[in-house]
Amino acid sequence: MPGVFDNKVFNAEVFQQYVERIPNLRRNELVRSRAIRPRPDLATAMAEGTGGNYITTPLRGLISGSTPLNYDGQTDITADSTVSFSHSRIVVGRAKAWTERDFSYDITGGEDFIENIAQQQAEYWEEVDQDTIIHILNGVFSMADTQGAKFVAAHTYDITQAVNSENKTGVGDGTTLNSAIQKACGDNKGRFTLAIMHSVVATGYENLHLLAYMKYTDSTGMERDLAIGTLNGRIVLVDDSMPVSEVAATYALTSDVALAAGKTYYTRSGSGTTASPYVYTAVESPDVSDIATYYEMTDAAHNVYTTYVLGDGAIEYTDCGAKVPYEVDRDPKTNGGQDTLYARQRKSFAPYGISFTKSSMAKDSPTDAELETGSNWQLVSGGTGNKKQYIDHKAIPIARIISRG
Repeated sequence: MPGVFDNKVFNAEVFQQYVERIPNLRRNELVRSRAIRPRPDLATAMAEGTGGNYITTPLRGLISGSTPLNYDGQTDITADSTVSFSHSRIVVGRAKAWTERDFSYDITGGEDFIENIAQQQAEYWEEVDQDTIIHILNGVFSMADTQGAKFVAAHTYDITQAVNSENKTGVGDGTTLNSAIQKACGDNKGRFTLAIMHSVVATGYENLHLLAYMKYTDSTGMERDLAIGTLNGRIVLVDDSMPVSEVAATYALTSDVALAAGKTYYTRSGSGTTASPYVYTAVESPDVSDIATYYEMTDAAHNVYTTYVLGDGAIEYTDCGAKVPYEVDRDPKTNGGQDTLYARQRKSFAPYGISFTKSSMAKDSPTDAELETGSNWQLVSGGTGNKKQYIDHKAIPIARIISRG
């Protein structure tokens, strides 16, 4: 018998179809960027595999980059063979439930359950998916093995100490994005189509008139800004869940031999250990006789922001499905009667050219923390022994920019 929700018959299949029809402007733009490459063909393979949550697929090797032989009538032509790489991916399962009381329905005059809940479902799972992608990217840039560390170094553009064209330290300008993708992929930089950044970073580009937001017209005819813009021809998604870290101020012993008017001097206490960290205190009335013991601030405390830049096919996406994606449970006793909607999803987001290793995973679906664990990721490889090869990192259209804004 179908479930009920707020005294309405609940058809899970119809409900899921309704959720999927709800317009979702941000999700559609993400797919339109071509950074997310759908791989529905893998859903069946995962379902049929042992465990159904992990699959290894072949990644064909390229012949480009091979050096041709001299064709002079005397040199023998020798043949090479391509190396097939193995790309492993994991299914991420997530579930959530929401409860509505009968009494809430009664006193609100009967809210439209299907439309209200479905619209929130679409937005909620979009946010979950985008957060999952960010957790994965955090993990990819935490790789510390030899090949992984090379990728991280080459695909990271750190401008936190650089002075930009506006004479500001650590802040992006009109050359930042272009320089970052060139550093990562060289002449393949044209593959990059999408950047995801914190609103602080986006505001900096806005102030330089480099970032323009897209607009849409709502059902009332009002034109509204989207959290989507363009920068250097690339789509920009603005998301405050992007990584942010606090960097403490740094100090150094002053080199002054005389007190400088208007300068703040500091004294230092503590031993610099975890138990007794250094504490710097501003000196209210500096004494020139103590100037050799004073410290100056060399860099003020600041935040550091991570921006991710993705190219065509950077993330391969498979909706693996759940046996029962949506269902409702009726509890007639608690709180005078209430209904609970349960939702489940199983999806795979696989960064191109980078495998999930499962080396540090406790259960059959990775947690967010496990997705961010560097040892769970490695560049795809092929061959064995001294013939083992790793994918050329320039073939992976994923980069990050580290900045102060």
